Amino acid sequence: MEFARTIFLTGFPGFIAERLIARLAADDRQLLLLVQPAFIEKAIESVETIAAKTNVPLENFGLIEGDITRTDLGMSHDDAAIVRGATTDVFHLAAIYDLAVGKDAADAVNVEGTRNVNELVATMPNLQRYSYISTCYVAGLRKGTIREDELEHNAGFRNYYEESKYHAELEVEKLKATLPVTIFRPSVVVGDSRTGETAKYDGIYYLIQYLRRAPTLLRLVNVGNNQVRLNLVPVDFVVDAIAALAFDTDSLGKTIALADPRPLTTAELFDVIAQELSGKRSIVTPPLAWVERALLLPVSPPITGLPFPAVPYFFISQTYDTSVGECLLEKHEISCPSFRDYAGDLIKFVAKHPQL
Repeated sequence: MEFARTIFLTGFPGFIAERLIARLAADDRQLLLLVQPAFIEKAIESVETIAAKTNVPLENFGLIEGDITRTDLGMSHDDAAIVRGATTDVFHLAAIYDLAVGKDAADAVNVEGTRNVNELVATMPNLQRYSYISTCYVAGLRKGTIREDELEHNAGFRNYYEESKYHAELEVEKLKATLPVTIFRPSVVVGDSRTGETAKYDGIYYLIQYLRRAPTLLRLVNVGNNQVRLNLVPVDFVVDAIAALAFDTDSLGKTIALADPRPLTTAELFDVIAQELSGKRSIVTPPLAWVERALLLPVSPPITGLPFPAVPYFFISQTYDTSVGECLLEKHEISCPSFRDYAGDLIKFVAKHPQL
């Protein structure tokens, strides 16, 4: 069978990758998915589920064992030849998304792995688009407004995750001069805005789990603040945006922030969650500095559930300009919903699945 497009994707079966493949699957598309050997069984189950839900023939999906840290992404000679010759669209999602990751692991996967993907992409004769999934947090310790056309800086980083993704994006940015590249920068990705479904509990979920322990009591003292905004985006918005813009000629050569254009302050986020859980908002909001110091005390993680590496993200003094992304997404009728509109669905999912 001849296919109109052949999609090659790394990072399957990850949280975003699974949902993206479900959106991209079509009768006239071949989907070649790079999977680490340890996740082959899970990938097979996932593909079977996606094929059944989308009514796309199982034969359209190809699972390829590999590892982005190796030459030719660890693929066999035959698999690499097929990927090179057939691929029209590449989606590079594979990365370590761990705030506590060490430098060696972060560099090996996020930087060197991306270089390896770049080298492979450069040899694809039929390439129409290379979509790279970065993060808003390549901005590191920069303050103020971060524009989509800005990248290079020397402000430093909070961790090796940020630093490695920054260097990886630099590598992809270089390709814009010779290849059809689009870079996507999601902010903090949370569960589905309609079902609440997620794959892990981190970020805002630490606050949800904290308040769930004793909503009526713990909602009294707001541990957020009114100076800092935490940018959250539901996974369905991220997937819809990537699926639309990866094939939009207007997005060619662009870097697109997939972020909430009107994010809530951390104090507002606290009150939205408190209202959902207890029907009431907070009474007292301590000074920002007090809360930050308290969250860094040794006794804090067991009480709040918030690990030290995550604390700085509740005190980031930066916002993400989304004007490029909003303009491009408008014609597709895609926009980021407010956390106020889907917080209840996230909380219901957590209540139904307290442990993931």
